[in-house]
Amino acid sequence: MARERRRRRPLPREPLALDGVTTYPLSRRRSKVTLGDFARPHRPGASFSAFLDGLPRILAAETLRDLRNEILRARARRRPIVWGLGAHVLKVGLSTVLIDLMERGYVSAIALNGAGIVHDFELAVAGKTSEDVADGLAAGAFGMARETGEEVNRAVVEGERDGLGLGASVGRHLSERRPRPRHLEASLLAAAWRLGLPATVHVALGTDIVHVHPACDPGAVGRATHLDFRLLAAQVAGLGGGGVYLNVGSAVVLPEVFLKAVTLARNLGHVVEDFATANLDFIQSYRPGVNVVERPVKNSGRGYRLTGHHELLVPLLAGALLEETEKRRRRR
Repeated sequence: MARERRRRRPLPREPLALDGVTTYPLSRRRSKVTLGDFARPHRPGASFSAFLDGLPRILAAETLRDLRNEILRARARRRPIVWGLGAHVLKVGLSTVLIDLMERGYVSAIALNGAGIVHDFELAVAGKTSEDVADGLAAGAFGMARETGEEVNRAVVEGERDGLGLGASVGRHLSERRPRPRHLEASLLAAAWRLGLPATVHVALGTDIVHVHPACDPGAVGRATHLDFRLLAAQVAGLGGGGVYLNVGSAVVLPEVFLKAVTLARNLGHVVEDFATANLDFIQSYRPGVNVVERPVKNSGRGYRLTGHHELLVPLLAGALLEETEKRRRRR
């Protein structure tokens, strides 16, 4: 059956005339940017507070202020401020900044992925971490540091036996280790143990170097990390009414764990509303965006994105928290 041929309208041959265009005065238009929003140049010798105040009131700089205010609000209301940290955050030298925030009350709990305990242990014991993977992989030596494999696994077995989660197990081991780790002050997990703060670790078996060592007890690892999931879920259950969850540098594991913690808390009847989430990373990946920033706070909270290197963003946020706290203290 032959297709019916449709008649095409002839294309216009003349350009549109502009003399009939309707305009309005610029003064009547609502604009998104004004000179009052612009940055102020930093002056040599000026304070860090002045630098922060001089940032533009536009886009990411304003998001930084909003997130700062969310954390300060949570602190004032005694709601959880939970930091989910990818291992890269430790590798770029931020442990000391985060421990300072823990001690000052800007962190009420931390959640790590499995690699986090490797770097945390090595930094505390040896003052160094992050091996050359490509170099060691060729000879089968990657991940085979004896102390890391033996001690981390022993800490997990002993801690799980005593009813501890994975994070608390390693934190306790480092705190009570003899001889004392030479760099114990750099350990997030030891600081959490000392301060009595929840520190949870969320493991995918086979992803971390300690899983290839003969000292690994997968049953103990599984039970300890499942306990940590339930401990994190308890923190998430308390986010309602002004809490904050920050995902910093985890692209897959922690966003998935957080999403399940949210649904578990709500399933059990906890009202997880009016809270804030944020994703800080050098790229905005799918899972953090959807599982942290969007879905959990839909119609019930606020989500923020800050894009940049951890070694810049985290100290900047930390400084903004401390400076604003001091500014508010002086106003009282």
